[in-house]
Amino acid sequence: MTLQRFASRMVKDVAWLAALSAGAAMACQNAKGSTPTPGAASAAPAAAAAGKGLAMTDTEVTVGQLHSATGTMAISETGSIQAERLAIDQINAAGGVLNHKIKIIQEDGASDWPTFAEKAKKLLVQDRTVSVFGCWTSASRKAVLPVFEKENGLLYYPTFYEGLEQSKNVFYTGQEATQQILAGLDWLQKTKQAKSFFLIGSDYIWPRTSNKIARKHIENVLKGTVVGEEYYPLGHTQFGSLINKIKAQKPDAVYAIVVGGSNVSFYKQLKAAGVTAENQTLLTISVTEDELLGIGGENMVGFYAAMKYFQSLDNENNKKFVAAFKEKYGPKSVIGDVTQAGYLGPWLWKAGVEKAGSFEIDKVVAASPGIELATAPEGYVKIHPNHHLWSKLRVGQVQLDGQYKVVYESELIEPNPFPKGYQ
Repeated sequence: MTLQRFASRMVKDVAWLAALSAGAAMACQNAKGSTPTPGAASAAPAAAAAGKGLAMTDTEVTVGQLHSATGTMAISETGSIQAERLAIDQINAAGGVLNHKIKIIQEDGASDWPTFAEKAKKLLVQDRTVSVFGCWTSASRKAVLPVFEKENGLLYYPTFYEGLEQSKNVFYTGQEATQQILAGLDWLQKTKQAKSFFLIGSDYIWPRTSNKIARKHIENVLKGTVVGEEYYPLGHTQFGSLINKIKAQKPDAVYAIVVGGSNVSFYKQLKAAGVTAENQTLLTISVTEDELLGIGGENMVGFYAAMKYFQSLDNENNKKFVAAFKEKYGPKSVIGDVTQAGYLGPWLWKAGVEKAGSFEIDKVVAASPGIELATAPEGYVKIHPNHHLWSKLRVGQVQLDGQYKVVYESELIEPNPFPKGYQ
């Protein structure tokens, strides 16, 4: 299926809505070299905060949220909705941004890329939001990107992705390929002596481009072999044929980028067919704790994931974040990589606004490179001039309770969205 055909089809699935309730405040270091207290609002006058044509009053400023609250991607994107709202609640409780409280207008992309583009235009043109926190899939991001660039909007995008993109109008709070794909494959070969790989993905731009990058790294750098490469539409539920191919090829490692609700069927069917961590090494870059909640830890126990964040991270920042998240959304709620990256968006935007002394898009963009967040749940992040974040790569192993045990942690990796030899 071509990307154009895929992007034009409506993905229909059971609607799944997130519960959104009241929450608690949390401290954050906002800009490089400064550590304001949580309750201290900026003393900057409202005039300095003025943004031409933007949705704001003397006391309130409006931002947008654009995620899939319904459709096959809701299983993944609901966590981002929740985390962004938690951050905004905490910012408002601490006094807001430049003496302005944040108002949210939420739109549902409904797991359909043309709908994302339509809603993005509404948020920017009709609602005149000062920033938008949104998208999950690369297909949705690619659909809205021309809108943000034409209307000079500001998007904070939370998902790990394939890289090969940089826009003045986007800050990427997840990881790009060199930070996740290349580092994860290096770990896989070093620790598991993997030489043969079977690549699997959902059928759209992120998995296909990521596996293209993975194949080049496997063949040209690791001197390994790709023994299979398969793609399936979002929402696909029948993986018997694929599993038979995996069993026939007997790869040293399966590299899986199955996305959204399809993960539930894939891993349950994998286990039912007798393919488990006892006889097959599997590394995913798409299954966070959010998806594991639906899959069940018992269906993935022993498999691995390569990401920058896991809920089980043992640091004080994360303990406070997890406690606040569970207080707001319930003790059984879980937090995955993209959820945490979504949480970073409002805090990084706040830091950029306060450093610029203005809500104006161009001023916030210019002020943002170099901003550090030492209170990030993942530990520490810093905005690079290429609008991506310095971050670490971690490998987690699935536990029976649906959490990950961290078995590897890298040093900070500088983001490089255009790696030489992989384009």
